[in-house]
This record gives sequence, structure tokens and C-alpha cells, in this order.
Amino acid sequence: MKSLLRLMAWLSPSFPVGAFGYSHGLEYAVEAGLLRDLAGTLDWLTTLILEGSGRIDADLFLAAHGAETDEDLDRVVDLAAAWRGTQELALESSAQGAAFLIAVSAAWPDPWWEEWKARLKVLARQPAYGVAVAVAAKRAGIAAEPALAAYLHAFAANLVSASVRLVPLGQTDGQRAMAALEAVVLDAVAAALVRPAEDMGAATPMLDWCSMAHETQYTRLFRS
Repeated sequence: MKSLLRLMAWLSPSFPVGAFGYSHGLEYAVEAGLLRDLAGTLDWLTTLILEGSGRIDADLFLAAHGAETDEDLDRVVDLAAAWRGTQELALESSAQGAAFLIAVSAAWPDPWWEEWKARLKVLARQPAYGVAVAVAAKRAGIAAEPALAAYLHAFAANLVSASVRLVPLGQTDGQRAMAALEAVVLDAVAAALVRPAEDMGAATPMLDWCSMAHETQYTRLFRS
């Protein structure tokens, strides 16, 4: 029960990572006319979770959770820093990761957090959001599978929230989207758990294009 409560706290919209400020390229996708209704939005989000950023985050999450040494974790941190298609997507991940690390180490103190912060400073890195959550889950003794499911569910929920405001979707359609994405999240977790290392990676060029175009979008509500 404690594990469930920790995950609910860490991945709640009220946890101070600023997730509400990021649209993950959705803001430009809507302006470009790529997303206009619930069906199109669901197709877009399903692709992101199974083949795009969600897939990358799932692989990084499991690698961080399974890291056995400090050096193993350092390699995951470096890989996560490199594994972003655009500057905005990198900022979205690293800013939330840094904010998560500050909040979780303050509310759930552990001397190990300070040691990791010192190593990250030497590496001149901020941890990717998924990596930071995975490390917290491992430190709390939470198994990788439920932790990853909770993380990807929160990822989906934040994008649905952005879609409700941007597409726009109504509140009811937003909940329909979350209901439909339950199976997608579970499929993404199951695939990540058996995916061999040589198959890690993603290919969603439309996401990268929307993210790059968002940087110079005239009117912006979101940071990405």
C-alpha cells in the first residue's frame, strides 16, 4: 500500500515538476491542423506512447531502475541526455527531472540523494524525468513494472490535459481518452519489459518537426 501511495504522490499533477507547462509538441500540432478531434488525438498519443517518447522513456526507466552500480546509472543519465530529438523536448525532460529530484529528496530525505546530486554535478547533467522517477522507485523498493505503468499513465494524463485545452477536447472526451489509453499504457509496459537492448529507440519525425516548429510559434501557451 505504501508503494501505491508513493507513486500517487510523485506522479500527481500537484507534485511540483511543472508538467502542466509542457505540451510535448501538441501546441504546434494543433495549430498545423494535425489534431482536430478525439480520434485524431488518440491516434497521436497512442503513437507517442508506443513508438515515440513513451517508448524511449520506458527503456530509459527500466535501465535506470535496473542499474546495479553508480557507473551504470551514469551511463543511463548520459544516454537520456542524448536521446532527445529537439532542444525543447530535452528541456521538458531535464527540467522536470531536476524539479522531481529537488522535491523528492526534500520530502523523502535520504543521504543517497545528496551523493547522486554531487555525481550529477560532476557530470554536468540534470536527470531525465523518467530516470529520476525510476531511481526514486528503486530507492523506495517499488518494482519496475508497476512504477513504469504509473509513470507512463502520468505521461498520458498530462498530454490529455494539454489536449483538452488545445484541440480543444471537452472534459468528457478527455476522460474517454484516458480510458482508451489504459490498454495502450499496459501494452507499452509489456513491450518494454521484453524488448532487447538492440531494439531500443524510436522514430516519430512528426513529433520532432512539431517540437522544432513550436520554438518559433507566434502564440504559445506551453514551453514545449
